Amino acid sequence: MSDAEPLLAVEDLRTVFHTDREEIHAVDGVSFEVRAGETVGLVGESGSGKSVTARSILGLVDSPGAIEEGSIRFRGEDLTEDSWDRHRGDIAIVFQDPGSALNPVYTVGNQIREALKIHQDLRGREARDRAVELLEDVGIPDAATRVGEYPHQLSGGMQQRAVIAMALACDPDLLVCDEPTTALDVTIQAQILDLLAELQREEDLAILFITHDMGVIEDATDRVNVIYAGEVVERAPTDALFEAPQHPYTRALLRSIPGRTPPDETLPTIEGEVPTPTGPATVCRFAPRCPDAFGACVEVHPEHQDVSEGGADRSAACLLHDDNYPNEMGLGDGPDGGGLDERSVAAAAENTNYGAVDHGGGAPPEAGVTGDASGQGGTGGIEDLDDGGGEL
Repeated sequence: MSDAEPLLAVEDLRTVFHTDREEIHAVDGVSFEVRAGETVGLVGESGSGKSVTARSILGLVDSPGAIEEGSIRFRGEDLTEDSWDRHRGDIAIVFQDPGSALNPVYTVGNQIREALKIHQDLRGREARDRAVELLEDVGIPDAATRVGEYPHQLSGGMQQRAVIAMALACDPDLLVCDEPTTALDVTIQAQILDLLAELQREEDLAILFITHDMGVIEDATDRVNVIYAGEVVERAPTDALFEAPQHPYTRALLRSIPGRTPPDETLPTIEGEVPTPTGPATVCRFAPRCPDAFGACVEVHPEHQDVSEGGADRSAACLLHDDNYPNEMGLGDGPDGGGLDERSVAAAAENTNYGAVDHGGGAPPEAGVTGDASGQGGTGGIEDLDDGGGEL
């Protein structure tokens, strides 16, 4: 692999779930890169396709789901061409719920030793000593004792540290962190983020960090991809994105961060819910919720436009940046700055090949009902898959 070649390159990835009722395009044309030693974020509301993207990268999508198009290149080799087995251990994953990731009937040490046996061919005393070292590396005190304890004997923070130790037992080059701090309190969350940053420096790890929390994205990542209803709608260096977001969805996510709203004002939320894509995108999927939408948004599917400023490599998939579709209303950037009327919103929902948005709170059987990145409850497009742990 040359220095210019990314460690991981996902190109036009499409993962579809075939149900008795419909097809759900959970990941619909996603593209991004992760280079050695950097942290790249993938952020969006629940139901946007983040976890399905992670599972697609690791080859963990089971029936009725399937990767139908696109490539996932690791060190230049396309994993979708039956190459996952050759890279098991090179990519590891940390899921959000350590309680599900750890087997309750085996000690923490046994589970780490199993990973060491499979991926590094270590056994016996050598494997136990290495398991203790890994627990020490992730900041678990009295590791020689903890290695013989069961998951229920550890706190939530220690459990997540143990899961990270299991992932490191694979000696990975890429660590996929799928909401690794969501189930933890704020103090422990900060400790886990510091731990990941330290491990990255020491091990030269590349990290794909998946979350709905824009605050975590700001603290933990070098570059970020904003995903909505299975599509990446904005790509940018993290500093540039927070300084000047270019997509209306990104601006809405940033406005929803607690602390950015004056104390005497209500925290803004994003009206509506993430739709369930039941066909290829033909128009802007965010248009029914977008305060800046105009007529063409419900007729044309936006392509990524170069919105680079000051040398920053970035793009946004929005007609506001496409000279072929001038916005007569201007950049609204708020509820009073534009947006579609109710008739246009209904037309958008009907013409975008996704399940109708139910503002009464109902969700189709395939949808998960969870809190979203805006801080409100909403119906996730496709329910995030089981949060059990594992590694490639």
